[in-house]
Amino acid sequence: MRSAGERLTENAIAPMMGAPDLEVLTLSAHYALLEQETLLHINGPDTLTFLQGQTTCDSSVITADQAAAGAYCTPKGRMVCDFVLGQLGPEHYALRLRSSVAPATVSTLGKYIVFSKADINSERKDWQVVALWGSGVASALAALGMTPPGERYQASSDDGYVLIQLDEAGNFFEAWIDMEQHADHFEALQDALEESSADTWNSLQICAGLGRVEGATSEDFLPQDLNYDITGHVNFTKGCYTGQEIVARLHYRGKAKRRAYPVALNNTEALAAGTPLFNEGGSQSVGSVVNSARDGERTVCLVSATSNGLAQGLRVDGDEGPVMEPLELPYSLEV
Repeated sequence: MRSAGERLTENAIAPMMGAPDLEVLTLSAHYALLEQETLLHINGPDTLTFLQGQTTCDSSVITADQAAAGAYCTPKGRMVCDFVLGQLGPEHYALRLRSSVAPATVSTLGKYIVFSKADINSERKDWQVVALWGSGVASALAALGMTPPGERYQASSDDGYVLIQLDEAGNFFEAWIDMEQHADHFEALQDALEESSADTWNSLQICAGLGRVEGATSEDFLPQDLNYDITGHVNFTKGCYTGQEIVARLHYRGKAKRRAYPVALNNTEALAAGTPLFNEGGSQSVGSVVNSARDGERTVCLVSATSNGLAQGLRVDGDEGPVMEPLELPYSLEV
C-alpha cells in the first residue's frame, strides 16, 4: 500500500493537460468530514480588533476573501490552541480548531472578550468542517461552482459555505459548511468527490509538517516547537498580543530547543498526543508526540523533539520501543 507521502507527491506532480478527464478527477479528488474539528463562532464589530490583541496572526487582513492561520498563547507563550480564522458573514467570524481544545479556548478568551463588542458562541453545531484534497480537487470544485481561492489561506464563499485553500499548490482545502441550512453543498461534494477518512487527511497533514494543538497538549508547546514561525502561523510585525514577548524574544534572540518532524513506525497503533519520547539508554524525554495517524500498515507521527534526539533515534519506550523512522520535512527549518 502506498504511503501518504507517496500519494501526496503523486498528486502534486500529476499533469493536467487540456480539459480535465472526469474519471481522473474523481480518483484524485477526495473529501472527509472532520468530526475532530469544530468552529468557534465570534460575532460583533470588535471581533477582529479583539483577536488582534490576543492571537499570533494579523487579524486585520481577514475579509470574505482572506483567512489566516494562527495560535492563541498564554502570557508565557504556551499555545492554548492553533486555528484558522475566517469570515462567515458581516461581523461573523470563526476559529477552526480541534474540538478537544475548544473548552479551554472559550474559557480563556472569555475572560477578556467581555470588554469588547463581541461574543463567543461555543454551542453552534450547524457549521461543520470538510477536508478536500487531491490533484484534481480544484477542478472538481470549480465544476461545482465553488470557486477555488487560488492562493494559500485565501478564501471564497457563497450562501452556506466558506472554502479556504491551505497550501501553495492548491491540493489541500477546507470547506466550512452550514449543514442545517445548506446541506446541499455537502451533498454535491459527496456526489463529485471520492469519500475518504479523517485519518488519511491527518496523515497527509503530518507528512506535510503541519502540527496541531490537541486537548492533551494545550499549553505545552511554544509556537516554535511546532515550526509555526516558519509555517506562517506567527506574524512578527503585527504588534503586541498575549505571549508576544516570549515568542518574539525566542525568534530574534534565541534558538528553538525543539522542532517538529514527521516520523513513521511500522505495525504500531496511533500514539496519543503528548506521549514522551526517549533515546536508547536515556531516562530524560527528548521530545513528545504532537499528532499521530494510521497510514496503511504504519503509523505516522509529527513529533516535537531536539535535533540531537531525532538523530540518535526516538523511541516511545526507551530501550524496549522500536526506533521511529524520520521522514523528509517538506520545508526548511532555516528562519
